[in-house]
Amino acid sequence: MSETVILVNEKDEPIGTQEKLAAHLIPQRHRAFSVFVFNSAGKTLIQRRALGKYHSPGLWANSCCGHPRPLEETLSAAKRRLTEEIGFTCSLIPLTTVCYTLKLEKDLWELEYTHVFKGMYEGKVFPNSEEVCEVKWIDPQDLRQDILTHSTHYARWFRLYILKYFDVIFKSANQKVLQG
Repeated sequence: MSETVILVNEKDEPIGTQEKLAAHLIPQRHRAFSVFVFNSAGKTLIQRRALGKYHSPGLWANSCCGHPRPLEETLSAAKRRLTEEIGFTCSLIPLTTVCYTLKLEKDLWELEYTHVFKGMYEGKVFPNSEEVCEVKWIDPQDLRQDILTHSTHYARWFRLYILKYFDVIFKSANQKVLQG
């Protein structure tokens, strides 16, 4: 099924829509989100992308990521994808926005204006096998060290988050949770 992304300018203002794959073949800036879920022990949930994914298959990434649909609020989209990818939802707080351009495999590009969210969760995880082939909870410091040692095991955007935005993502405990 074809998906549509929201094209945005450098201020995250919508300027149109595009089919998702087309927006990744000829890089067009579009809105995205990434979610980092934590448990009470301070570990973050990471997922290994399903082998059938059209890009970055089999690579480790953050808890969940995706694109809001046209007219869909980004927070609502993040909660929707949590359920679709890993089988639960939780309250989320916005942490930051990150804009980046990354060259992926198969002549694909990421040119994204990404809203990064954080959530807390203690229950069971039910990964969707079409999206995820493995999940695990990991200490953020251990994660950073493993990315430095085995960078090719991780998706490009995830490495960027961990290596450039570590403090923003992992040291922002005093923020109010948005309900919705």
